[in-house]
Amino acid sequence: MKVAVAGAGKVGRFLAEELALGGHDVLLLEKDPALVASLELRAGVRAVAADACEVASLQAAHVEETEVMVAVTGDDEDNLVISLLAKQEFAVPRVIARVNHPRNHWLFNDSWGVDVAVSTPQLLAGLVEEAVSVGVLVRLLQFEGGNTRLVEMTLADGSPAKGQAVSDLGLPRGASVVAVVRDGHVVVPRSDMVLDAGDEILLLASAQIEDEELLALLSAHHAGNTQ
Repeated sequence: MKVAVAGAGKVGRFLAEELALGGHDVLLLEKDPALVASLELRAGVRAVAADACEVASLQAAHVEETEVMVAVTGDDEDNLVISLLAKQEFAVPRVIARVNHPRNHWLFNDSWGVDVAVSTPQLLAGLVEEAVSVGVLVRLLQFEGGNTRLVEMTLADGSPAKGQAVSDLGLPRGASVVAVVRDGHVVVPRSDMVLDAGDEILLLASAQIEDEELLALLSAHHAGNTQ
């Protein structure tokens, strides 16, 4: 897969090399020529001195040939501009953007060409909550401009989902179980997989589905309160 990474800071360099290690063809865009000249990158990463906020620079780098654009500069305004240009001017199928300041997260949506916005503080907060909570619905990521979200819940012993097959959960349309973490192993669940207490359930759910709908099916505390 061809991936363009805009921003050769620590995050951008690490991401580019990790993607190259995974066998991807990576184009690293950085507007500081001196920084580009000083980089020593692994095979599979091609660094180019280019301002990713300018159409001409993106054209010269042939960004239209990439399948994914990842904007990870340290400036939210730049990341928004890069995302918009990648999507609208070069029709890049998948655009992922880094949110540096959580207060700006609401801007990172499909209006700016962003398919997935990643806010490290919000993600860390979700992971901390996930690590200490059982029976609590934790929002991990938002996709497609906020229209779809990835949520997680660790099933408590009294969860109404305990002992049920995935196909029998009665999830609303627009929600599906995409993975189950059991005993430290990630399992892609079959419809007949029976859930148990301690299972970490990861679901993709549309924004139209209220948390309460999912909690009613998965949370012991919620189920007890609704009886």
